[in-house]
Parts: sequence; C-alpha cells; structure tokens
Amino acid sequence: MPVLKTLLILICSTLSVAAAEPVNLNSLPSDLSVPEVTRGRPAPGQRVWQTNQGFEKTEIAHALYLPTDWRPGKRYPVIMEYPGNGGYRNALNDVSRGRVQDCKLGYGLSGGVGMIWVSLPFVDPKTGQHAVKWWGDPDATADYCKQTVARICREYGGDADNVILTGFSRGAIACNYIGLRDAEIAKLWKAMLPHSHYDGVRKWNYPDSDAASARQRLVRLGTRPQFISHEKSTQQTEAYLKESDISGQFTFMALPYPNHSDEWVLKDIPQRSRAREWLQNIVQPTATD
Repeated sequence: MPVLKTLLILICSTLSVAAAEPVNLNSLPSDLSVPEVTRGRPAPGQRVWQTNQGFEKTEIAHALYLPTDWRPGKRYPVIMEYPGNGGYRNALNDVSRGRVQDCKLGYGLSGGVGMIWVSLPFVDPKTGQHAVKWWGDPDATADYCKQTVARICREYGGDADNVILTGFSRGAIACNYIGLRDAEIAKLWKAMLPHSHYDGVRKWNYPDSDAASARQRLVRLGTRPQFISHEKSTQQTEAYLKESDISGQFTFMALPYPNHSDEWVLKDIPQRSRAREWLQNIVQPTATD
C-alpha cells in the first residue's frame, strides 16, 4: 500500500507539472487567414501592393487592404502596421521574416471588416528596398508613413481622425521610435497598439534606443491611448513607464503564452476579444458617410 500511495503521489505531481506548462500558441487553431498580397487593383476584401509617388524605381511598397464592407464615399478608420525583424525563429517555432506582407495584427484586430489596413515598409534609400531588419533610414521611413497616411485618407476614405498605429516586436518599438519621431508624424495617431517590446525598455544596437531618448519621443504621445501587450508579462514596460513619469492612457495585457509572435490575433482567444473591444471603443463609429 505505501508503494501504491507513493506512486499515486508521483503521478499526481507529474500531472500537476504538466498542467502548469504554458500552452504553445501555435498549437491552437486559427479562425482567420491573412489574405495574400497581390498585384491587382484595390477592392473590398483584397490586399494589394501599392507604390507611392517617388518610389516607382524602387522595390519599396506598402500593402493596402480594403475591408469587405468598403464603399466609395464612406470614411473608415485606418490601421497602419509595421512588421517585426526578419531572421527570427525560436524553439516554439515562432518565425518572423521581417517582410511587409507578413503583418497580421491589423487583419486579426479588425477581422477584415470596418477598417482599412495598411502594412508599412521600413525604407532603405541606399538599396531601394524594404529593410527586413531594423529601420533602414528612420527619417525616410517616417516620411513614407506620413505620405501613405495622407494618400489612404485622400484616395480611399481613410478617416484622418481615426488612424491607429500598431506593430509586432520591431514594429512594436516602431510605434514610438518611428511613430513619434517628430511632431508632424506624432499628430497622425488616434491611438497605438504595440505588441511584444516597447521603445526605451531596453537598449538595442541602433542610435537613440536608450531610455532618455525614448522618453523624449514618448512625450509627443500626450494623453492618447496605448494598448500594450506582451507574451507572459508587461511588467518591464510598466516599470519603464512609471520611471519615465509619463502620464498617459496605458492599457496593459499580458498573454499567457510564451510565444514571441503576432499569431494570437488569428485565434479565437479572450485576449483577442479584449484587444478588439479596446479598439472598437477607440474608433467608434467604424464607418461614416
């Protein structure tokens, strides 16, 4: 009997440890699939490549998605998104190739309805290409973003009062590093949703990544809302913002998954529902004449 009791204790302990193990996000089913980017004309439910004026002789382009309910003459909120760094893979099979077409957050957050979604490049004028790792030229990248926002609002009914900036990993840092780079670009945003990393929390191998420089950018945000999410914990970002003594409208959400990934927005999980609810409260009404 003592042997059996010991065996049962070991089995229960093993089950308890197994139950505590974090779920791999990639093991969960997806209910959304991001549309491929084509060379066609912009149309409802289509995601197409666009090249801005002055970039016709380069490979630099953004990906435009018009929602399934898009109609000429109506105005729609706009989600602008930056991708993560390329060349990333981990033991959980999280992969980031750093390409414009790999963006997911805008589609997952909107469900492809009610909001225009634009995936942005990091501009490298020296190569005439999108930089798959880090910034290319940060100032040129910010200028391209300004040009694109103006174009989307002018040509496709984007609502200039309802433009959201989001991004994953490098793209999350870009929300502040690029999106608050100067007063002109900073005023474009109604709100931001950076996922996994945050400008100023740690020092990276590029200029002005330090906390003091990041704080100077963050001041340009003012009191506009940010929804800050991260795998497992947001404590480092919360501590950084507290130390920065910035009074903002910050909402924090830690995902229970260990994955460094933006795939969570393609899955029917409570965290996506929470992010969508926040976004809808920010941009209501979604489409107006």
